[in-house]
Amino acid sequence: MAEPAYTVPAFRERSADDIPEYARIAVQCGRGLAELQKELNRMKVATHTQVTSLAITREVQEMMSVKKKVVVQADKAPEFLVALRSHTLWEKMSVKLFCTVEGTPTPIVQWYKGDKPVDPLSIPGKYKIESKYGVHSLIISRCMVSDTAQYSAVAQNTQGKAVSKATVTVKRPAGAGELSHLPGSVPITPTHASKLDVTLLSAFGVTFATEGESCKLVANLVVVPDLPNLPPEVMWFRDDTLLAPSKWVEMSVGGGVASLTFPHLHKDDEGLYTVRIWCKDGTAEHSAYLFVKDAAPPVVGATGAPMDVMASDANKDYVMVTWKPPNLTTEAPIKGYFVDRREVGSTTWVQCNDSPVNVCKYPVQGLAIGHSYHFRVRAVNSAGISSPSRRSDGVSALHTAESEIQVINIDGKYDIVIHEEDLEGHVTLPGQPTEVHASEINKSYVVLSWKPPSPCGRAPLWYLIEKSVGGSRLWQRHNTAVQVWAPRCPIFNLEDRKEYRFRVTAVNKYGSGDPSEPSDLIQKRDPHETDHAVGVPSAPGKVVATRNTKTSAFVQWDAPKHPNGIMGYYIDACMQGSKAWLPCNHRPYKHTRFVVHGLVQGETYSFRVQAVNAYGLSEESQESEPLFVDAALTAPSAPRGITLVSCDGSSMTLAWKSPKNCGGTKINAYYVDMREAATLKWSEINTAPVKERVYKVENLTAGVAYEFKVQAGNLAGVGVPSEPSKPFLCEAWTMAEPGPAYDIKFSEVRDTSLMVQWKAPVYSGNSPVSGYLLDMAKKGSSDFVTVTEEATSNRYFKVKGLEAGAAYVFKVRAVNGHGVGKASDVSDSVVAKALPGTKEIVCGVDEETGDIFLSFEACEIAETSSFVWTKSYKEIAAGRTAVTTAGRRSKLTFTNAEAADLGLYAVAVTDTDGVSASYKITEEELNKMLELSYNIRHPIVPLKTTLNYEVLEKGHVRFWLQAVKMSSAVSYRFIFNDKQVTTGEGIKISHDVATGVIQMTVEHFTRSNEGTYTVQITDGKAKNQSSLVLVGDVFKNVLKEADFQRKEFIRKQGPHFSEYISFYVDDNCTVMLTCKVANVKKETAFHWFKDEDEIVLDVAPNPMSGTCTLPIPMFSRKDQGVYKATLSDDKGKDTSVFDISGSVFEEIINAIAQIAGSSASDLVMQCTPEGIRLQCYMKYYTEEMQTRWFHRESKIASSEKMRIGGTAEMAWMQICEPTDKEKGQYTIEINDGTTAHTRSFDLSGQAYADAYAEFQRLKAAAFAEKNRGRVVGGLPDVVTIMEKKSLSLTCTVWGDPTPEVTWFKNEQEVVSDAHLKIGFDSGKFASLTITAVTVEDSGKYSINVRNKYGGEFVEITVSVYKQGEDIPEPKLGQMSKPATPAPATPVPPRSPAPPPAAQRMKSPTPTPPPSVKSPTPTPPPKSPTPPRSAKSPTPPRSIRSPTPPRK
Repeated sequence: MAEPAYTVPAFRERSADDIPEYARIAVQCGRGLAELQKELNRMKVATHTQVTSLAITREVQEMMSVKKKVVVQADKAPEFLVALRSHTLWEKMSVKLFCTVEGTPTPIVQWYKGDKPVDPLSIPGKYKIESKYGVHSLIISRCMVSDTAQYSAVAQNTQGKAVSKATVTVKRPAGAGELSHLPGSVPITPTHASKLDVTLLSAFGVTFATEGESCKLVANLVVVPDLPNLPPEVMWFRDDTLLAPSKWVEMSVGGGVASLTFPHLHKDDEGLYTVRIWCKDGTAEHSAYLFVKDAAPPVVGATGAPMDVMASDANKDYVMVTWKPPNLTTEAPIKGYFVDRREVGSTTWVQCNDSPVNVCKYPVQGLAIGHSYHFRVRAVNSAGISSPSRRSDGVSALHTAESEIQVINIDGKYDIVIHEEDLEGHVTLPGQPTEVHASEINKSYVVLSWKPPSPCGRAPLWYLIEKSVGGSRLWQRHNTAVQVWAPRCPIFNLEDRKEYRFRVTAVNKYGSGDPSEPSDLIQKRDPHETDHAVGVPSAPGKVVATRNTKTSAFVQWDAPKHPNGIMGYYIDACMQGSKAWLPCNHRPYKHTRFVVHGLVQGETYSFRVQAVNAYGLSEESQESEPLFVDAALTAPSAPRGITLVSCDGSSMTLAWKSPKNCGGTKINAYYVDMREAATLKWSEINTAPVKERVYKVENLTAGVAYEFKVQAGNLAGVGVPSEPSKPFLCEAWTMAEPGPAYDIKFSEVRDTSLMVQWKAPVYSGNSPVSGYLLDMAKKGSSDFVTVTEEATSNRYFKVKGLEAGAAYVFKVRAVNGHGVGKASDVSDSVVAKALPGTKEIVCGVDEETGDIFLSFEACEIAETSSFVWTKSYKEIAAGRTAVTTAGRRSKLTFTNAEAADLGLYAVAVTDTDGVSASYKITEEELNKMLELSYNIRHPIVPLKTTLNYEVLEKGHVRFWLQAVKMSSAVSYRFIFNDKQVTTGEGIKISHDVATGVIQMTVEHFTRSNEGTYTVQITDGKAKNQSSLVLVGDVFKNVLKEADFQRKEFIRKQGPHFSEYISFYVDDNCTVMLTCKVANVKKETAFHWFKDEDEIVLDVAPNPMSGTCTLPIPMFSRKDQGVYKATLSDDKGKDTSVFDISGSVFEEIINAIAQIAGSSASDLVMQCTPEGIRLQCYMKYYTEEMQTRWFHRESKIASSEKMRIGGTAEMAWMQICEPTDKEKGQYTIEINDGTTAHTRSFDLSGQAYADAYAEFQRLKAAAFAEKNRGRVVGGLPDVVTIMEKKSLSLTCTVWGDPTPEVTWFKNEQEVVSDAHLKIGFDSGKFASLTITAVTVEDSGKYSINVRNKYGGEFVEITVSVYKQGEDIPEPKLGQMSKPATPAPATPVPPRSPAPPPAAQRMKSPTPTPPPSVKSPTPTPPPKSPTPPRSAKSPTPPRSIRSPTPPRK
């Protein structure tokens, strides 16, 4: 069977039991083991049956105690009761000749062919002779024409002889006479004995696959003895070629399986595959076809790949490549082919021809001598290039002509090989080539051939080719670029319609010889134009298609009149009703008859054929006559299972099962024969055919046992008789229980369920049958299980819950008031598996008539099939339904559906493999169908939207509805408060057929429009209406909306806001109030207001831009209020108001929080004198944002211990006077209303220890800074004074403890004297008084205020001028203000958007920079007064300094 992995084309699906025409098992020599065992079992059963029959007869005679005289039959000469019948059949078919003979003593029958006895052993497997129960038969297998003869059966006994003769005529289909063996059959090879007894059990069937897939053909064997080291000998053939393992096919034998595997399929693999197995008695073989279709092309519309690429005529640097063209059905014609080559071992393909060659052969030149090559081919058409073909076998560019060697045999034992050049002597120059001619001519090229020179000069030769046009003697070198080594050369690029002559010169290493004689005139041309024996073949002749199996057809045709080197044929098929031709084979088939597989049973096909050769495909043949695909008609097989269903003592009622094979048509007759069990003579009971499978045989003798056999007949004839029944005793049935049911059959077989039906017992017992019990068992098991919970009154039962693919058997027991009766015979086995493509019954309603129907589409159908509809598996009452059938579809239409039509409906398709289905109509479903039917019969205009309204601009109100569809003939009317409304002043009514919209527009909607609105629609027979009530609050809302829209329209006539004020927050957290304006001009004025106060912007708003914006940076609660925008000009004015408070304020804050939270940096730790601070930098922070701090999982509230605050660019939380309790993880959460943005810092471990140490250091430094000595104020920077006046430098100092004060002049300590007086009062006021200043008192004075925590050094410049001089202008005239060093804040680590250090606001608690230490001033340089900018021992004001050393 086909591998399940294959993708089977839609029209190539085949049933599992399909027996292909080529799938066969032939026994070549001797009788197979299985056949012998079968015959022994048959003889054993027959003997046992006969013995049992005789025993029953004796028992009956003893029970009746009736003495009967033994009738002694007199001797009688042989007489033929049934004579032989002549037969006419086709080749490969089998025929069975049988006759019935009577005589005493029993005659012996001898068979003759003509006048020669038939010997079954002369041709093993050809003849088979049987003799059972007086029926003698001769079976001739796979008939050939030579089997045509007159056959005789000669019966002899002691009383005489009788002869019966019949003629067997074997016909051969037209066009098959030239075959030496049947198409696809493999010639018998010489046989040899095998030590193994091998039986072929089952094997592969017709297989469908696709290029590129893998495939395996499997044959199952029984090997006795099965030895691992001694597998049976198996041979595989494709068509008539023996296969060997290669890269493309793998073979294996073992474990009872012989397999042929294709790792990578190509169309080259398509063909008839045969497995031949050697056994003791000869061989057993099996054949089936493998179809390989084209893979998907690389370009849509491209052809399939060429196939069977071969390289031949290899000669040094030249080789001829040939191939077969692909089949074309829907693809564009092939324009040519590209040939590629590659060296063996390489992976690079090189294209050989620059332009496509249009013949399926191409001479490849320029190969490297001694190298091996593979070749492949690609086809080209208008759509593109196909996939490449399978590569050819390797071929070497090396050749030695047979004429160059001589073989001399000595004494019949030794061969001496002499090369021709060994006989040339000392000749060095080559001779003259001869016989220059064109060995091949076509439109693309000319192959020039010649005979090598003799002598050749004892050295390798190459050739120079020259050409001349017509009769000209002007010779032109042809192969200027390429050396020609082989005596063949393809000539390309010749001009059309010009004739050429060629000559060849041989050259070797010693020089060149004389040129050859010129060739005859050669012209490039299409040989088909001048020679009908060249070119594509003519079209094949008449195509005839006949039935073969349910899914295959036998197609034969006449060969074309002009074959022209034909390679084979392509067969195409077209399903009736379709214009698409599909390929039946994908590799040219050699013979003129072919079995097309994979067809759909019940469909009709036409066939056509094309011939193929190297030039391409011929024209298509004429199409065959349409063929309905079904099995060929044959006589039916034998009926089975004859059963006794009733007996009254003088008659018996028999029932039997139908034949397994009906012969492809309906069985229309049964014939019953009878004999007494103690005799061998059969007698006919019914001369008229019996239609049913139950028959009452009358006029029997009570107490006598009888045997019966039945034959079935159809249009093809009467089939073989059944096996004799077991002996039935003619004895009246008197039991109270019913007799057996019979005729068990199956329908609606699915994967997990099936329907079982049976017929009621003929004998019902002493009371009517009240029900039935159904028993089930798996095939091969005797453990029956009752599947009916209680006796069912129906004669059918649906069995569910089956195992898919399992086989089951059933039996039925009838029940009456006296008990359970005898069980029926066990049914045939049935497999729980649905037929491929099985469909179910569909219930629906006809859209045109409204009729309720049941529809069924059969998955298969025969030409004689009919659809049989039943209700509860009984005939449907006349008049209630009507059945219509078209092709595979059948419809059961209810005349007038009602409650009486509820129930189970079933349909069965005759002459199929059980195609059937059922459907139960319930009350609920019937009501739905009746409602739908009513709607169709009483149509309404379907509405997509009922009557509705909308308020338009200008305050107009539109009333509208939309129908699903409407025609151009639709009519309608609007009704308001029971009065029709028409188009008039202020009212417009219209419709649109395309959209299905009907509308009415009221331009002046006032209080008078309150009421009910209705639309009535009529469209052909369909009608509908829809109403809308506008009263009360609903009407007031509509009126209010209309007034508003009217005012809006008026407002928009002047400058107006097209979009009122709204807000958004930009990336810098600036709140932007924005609005859009329309209908403005340059003169239009725009103003912003907050709480009625106008907001004046640096850049005035520009209404002409269409958008006006008001930025609110650093938004906070102070920005709450009512914002207003006004727009005005001479056409009018408009106002938009936006209240920022409440929920609006919260929305803005959340929007800011969303941007700020996204930009928040990681938490940064900063130590201060007060404690440890955690800071989070962000684009903007305001206390209105929902910001929460957490310590571990606990929320932190702001307190003296934990202070929470922030600046515009960061949020912080400070831990004052930290302790170990404050260790742990801290988290800040910024909530924007939807998302919580969190950042965390783990203040524990070493991080806490370092932070705590830094806090202690800063705390001490801050205390020192607070209490150190310093100048609080009072000193100027520069003092200018006239001499002889007094100067008092006074300042206030502070320190705890009270600091020491020291004055310096030019860096030298000042000592108090009468001229320079130093004062220090109350520990606060320090002074230096200079009396009667002189010029010498000018200089740089400084004061050093210091205690144990530190001090401060302040400088004053004193300038003294003389009386009468201009007063110099002081550079610095303001009073001195002692500077406090600015705290240095450590730079935090990088964050998503940390603000620059220069822009950050100062911390509320500034701290001194811990890294700056006050230097100790060094002794001053020797200069009078160093400038301020120079580095001086006196530190600047902003630097803390200790007291300088004294000098």
